[in-house]
Amino acid sequence: MPTVADIAAFCTLPRRPAQPPRGLWLIAPSLVLAVLFFYPLALILRAAFGEEGAPASLAAFREVLGSVLFLDGLEHTVVIAALSTLGCLVLGFTLSMAIAFVPFAGVKFAGRLIDAIISLPTFLVTLAFTFVYGSAGLLNAGLMREFGFALPPVDFLYSQWGVILAEITVYTPFVMRPLLAAFSTIETAQIEVASSLGARPWRIVGHIILPAALPALLAGGSLCLLLTVNEFGIVLFIGAKDVITLPLLIYGKAIQEFDYTSAAVIAVVNVALSLALYAVYRGVLGRFGGARAGLV
Repeated sequence: MPTVADIAAFCTLPRRPAQPPRGLWLIAPSLVLAVLFFYPLALILRAAFGEEGAPASLAAFREVLGSVLFLDGLEHTVVIAALSTLGCLVLGFTLSMAIAFVPFAGVKFAGRLIDAIISLPTFLVTLAFTFVYGSAGLLNAGLMREFGFALPPVDFLYSQWGVILAEITVYTPFVMRPLLAAFSTIETAQIEVASSLGARPWRIVGHIILPAALPALLAGGSLCLLLTVNEFGIVLFIGAKDVITLPLLIYGKAIQEFDYTSAAVIAVVNVALSLALYAVYRGVLGRFGGARAGLV
């Protein structure tokens, strides 16, 4: 039986303070999400289905989604996002292989530079492109001075291809980061053995490097596709003629034309497209593992 000393010692043991229910920890973040995200989203949804006080209707959806302006915006959005993502994958894979498997001075600096580029705002790259490739940029000014051209000979910047090139430049590091993480797991001994047995470089890439990089390629490509679909600053800053994407179309309808109903309809479509791409992105991470893809 416990003695009096045992009972006294037990009573003097420090006790843990009472912990509040776990549900209380969710109240504050839930309120923040409700005020900053769900309430504005609900207002957009309500505006898309008609003006306040009027019965909900799909008339605005039928009018906007059937318009030539919306269809052109959707086409530009999809084409620019797809080509930009493809360019990011090709360029990112090539540069990542060079950094990971080709020894050169400054390889660590190149890796740090990739992280630095990711942190930069997108308009800086667009501004640099304007200084170099713009109508009054360094390239055109030099060509006009040297060869006597009356008009700037390089004018791709203010087209759809200028937007694609700028987005490739901005978002390629988002592919390179997971690729470099994946390449760090490849044993160099495998490459050395394959090379000593007579395997050509393309065979080594196809049978050793590419299988290891596939999860990172899919995850990085999905992320790039999601980001390029919603890109607004690059398209607006370049000012490409007749290149209107969904984000730019929302801006024009809401800010310039004060047509909030049409802007809300397009915003709902853009949100739905973004959520679908995000589901694909999360599915890729779940299928192959975020840790393997170097994204967690």
